[in-house]
Amino acid sequence: MDSTMHLPTEEDLELVEFARRVVEANGDGEVHTVGAAVRDAQGRMFGGINLYHFTGGPCAELVALGHARAAGARDLAAIVAVGDAGRGVLAPCGRDRQVLLDHHPGIRVLVPAAGGVRSVTVSDLLPHAYVWGEHSAGSDSTPRPSAVQDLHFHPAYLDAVRTGRKTTTVRFRDPVETGPVNMVFESDDEVVLPGVITRIVSRRVAELTEADAVADGFSDLAELQDRLRFHYPDIKPTDDATIVHFRRTS
Repeated sequence: MDSTMHLPTEEDLELVEFARRVVEANGDGEVHTVGAAVRDAQGRMFGGINLYHFTGGPCAELVALGHARAAGARDLAAIVAVGDAGRGVLAPCGRDRQVLLDHHPGIRVLVPAAGGVRSVTVSDLLPHAYVWGEHSAGSDSTPRPSAVQDLHFHPAYLDAVRTGRKTTTVRFRDPVETGPVNMVFESDDEVVLPGVITRIVSRRVAELTEADAVADGFSDLAELQDRLRFHYPDIKPTDDATIVHFRRTS
């Protein structure tokens, strides 16, 4: 098996079944022929169905992405498309791959393979992709926005990240997505470390644990809670916090 591909998890298989039900219940064999489903970091699933039109109607994957966004989902973990009439899992078209890479660079895509359904990152599914953020627009050479997100840190955490003592960061009302990231340490001499956000977990502030504190580079939970109140003075124990798992890439 290709080292970039992985066997589907139980959650992946549930996502495939969800997409199959979407197209079976709503397909018509002509205009609506593919169902898709996307899963967010919290395990919620959102469906979509294609809308064929000769002008270029949207694929099912794009409809599912829009559905997820409209429902408030931001951190998307996996996506799959399933054809009608028993065609099974379908690989996304080139346009969909580029859209996924640009907007959800850490998402995993379920695709058909010789041994059955497999899971692969969209970056592996679209190697040597066009990176629009490196190009300029117009004669004034104004750069377009970069597709790589920034994650800002207090400079006090630089050494902990560099040494690998800090592999998570707890955030409040600071949306991020899995995928490539520039870790920006805001000091007089700004430092930027390349990395990747590998996982995002939502947890109530009151439910944070000692293990969460250690992964965040702190000695104990009390220190983590103290720093959260420092960074977010209005944070409450009942608020939802986001645990962002990351690693350096160089």
